[in-house]
Order: sequence, then structure tokens, then C-alpha cells
Amino acid sequence: MPSTNTKALTAYRQRQSRKGVVRLELQVRQEDAALLRNIARALSDPSRETAVRSLLNQEFGDRRNDALKALLASAPIDLDLARNEDRGRDVEL
Repeated sequence: MPSTNTKALTAYRQRQSRKGVVRLELQVRQEDAALLRNIARALSDPSRETAVRSLLNQEFGDRRNDALKALLASAPIDLDLARNEDRGRDVEL
């Protein structure tokens, strides 16, 4: 690529990066390509992005955080954290 094109592409990528936009490449079946394009379009539409993002997070979000929260919620509250005053055994030097 000529240097003017390289500079323009670099400037464009820097602008996108400042906006928080990342480039993502996917390899999917041909029949799924249109669906993923529509999802990307919906996520970039300010009027629909919140609803689409919450729907996708609900269905495909990170489930590990939910499991940890459930485990912590089910933990007993009355934990006894007091330690005994055992100083060990007497040692002759």
C-alpha cells in the first residue's frame, strides 16, 4: 500500500480505537453470516444496542459469575473465625 493509504488507515484505526471500537474477524458457516451481520448492525444502532446487548448477555453471558454469586449467597452467615490460643509444644534447646 502506498504511504498515504497506510497513514489514512492508521489514522482511521486510531480513531476507532479511541471510540472503543475493536476489529473482530469471525469464521462461520455461510448461512450464519447474515445473522451475525444483523447482530453487529443492531449492536451499533444506538436505539437498539441496550436491548440487544442485554438479550445476548442473558443468553450467552458469562455464567461463572452467576455461580460464584449463588455460592456466596448460600454460604452460612454465622462463621466462627476465632482461633484457639495453642502455642504449640515445648521444645528443649
